[in-house]
Amino acid sequence: MTEIIIPGSTPGKEEKKSVQDAFDTLQYSILASGSSGNCTYVESMNHRIMIDAGLSGKRIEALFAQIDRQVSDIDAILVTHEHKDHIHGVGVLSRKYNIPIYANAKTWSAMENMIGKIAPENRQYIEPDTLVSIGDIDVLSYGVSHDAIQPQFYAFQKGKKHFAMLTDTGYVSDRLRSQLKNLSAYLIESNHEIELLRYGKYPWSVKQRILSDKGHLSNEDGALAMKDLIGNNTTDIYLGHLSRDNNTKDFAMASMEDILRYNNFAVNEDFLLHMTDPGEATPLKRL
Repeated sequence: MTEIIIPGSTPGKEEKKSVQDAFDTLQYSILASGSSGNCTYVESMNHRIMIDAGLSGKRIEALFAQIDRQVSDIDAILVTHEHKDHIHGVGVLSRKYNIPIYANAKTWSAMENMIGKIAPENRQYIEPDTLVSIGDIDVLSYGVSHDAIQPQFYAFQKGKKHFAMLTDTGYVSDRLRSQLKNLSAYLIESNHEIELLRYGKYPWSVKQRILSDKGHLSNEDGALAMKDLIGNNTTDIYLGHLSRDNNTKDFAMASMEDILRYNNFAVNEDFLLHMTDPGEATPLKRL
C-alpha cells in the first residue's frame, strides 16, 4: 500500500500514515432527529451531503454551526420522504445555496408543491435499491415501510467505512437485515415505548397508524433489529426519532441495552450506544 511520510516530533524519526486511511475518512453527525424535524450530515475529505432538512433553514444553519460546518459547502441534499419533518427547509436551502436535491420520482411528485420552485439542474433522481456515487461517497438507497408515497433511506460508504440510516419504518424486513448487516455505524429508530403509546393521549386512529407496519419502530422493535444487524465491524449505534409524547431517552436506551445484553452483546465495550436529540447535533463522528 502506498504510504505518506509525516514528520514526527522527534528529530530523525518519521511517522507513517496510510494514504488509503486518509482517503477513506467518513464523518457524520445526526443534527436533529425527532417528530419536530430531522436532518443528518455526512462527509468525506472532499464531499459533503445533507440527508433531509426537516427544520427551518435558519435552524439548520445553527445546527451546522454546532459542528463547525456550513450549509454553503453542501454538495447534495438527499430526501427520504415527503413528510414535513423531513423536507421543511429543503427548498429554502437549495435556492439559497444552489444545492442539488436527490429523491425518487414518486417523492418528487409528492413534495414539489410543498418545497417551492427548484432550479431544473437541481432536480436530481435516485430510485430505491440504487447504488450511486456523490463525489467520492457511495450511496445505497433502500425502501422502507412507512405511510409516505415511496419512502427510502440511505447507507453511505467510503472505503471500508459505512454509515446506515433506518428510521420512519413500521418494520425492518429480512432483506434489509441481510443487506445492512455488519456496517460500521447505524442510526436506528426508537420511536415509542409501546405501553406509553397505548395508554397515552393520542386518538386511537393515530395510535393504530404508529403501531402499524407503515408506522414507526418501537424501542423494542429497534433493539431487535439491531440484534440482527450488529457485526464485528460495528462501532457505533445511534437511537433516533424518539416521540416527544410516547417515549423518553431513558426508556429507549434501557430497551436497547437490555435486549442486546440478553443476546450476549458487549454493549459499550465492542460498540457504543448514543442518543440523538431534536434540538442538538451529535458530535461529528469519524469512522
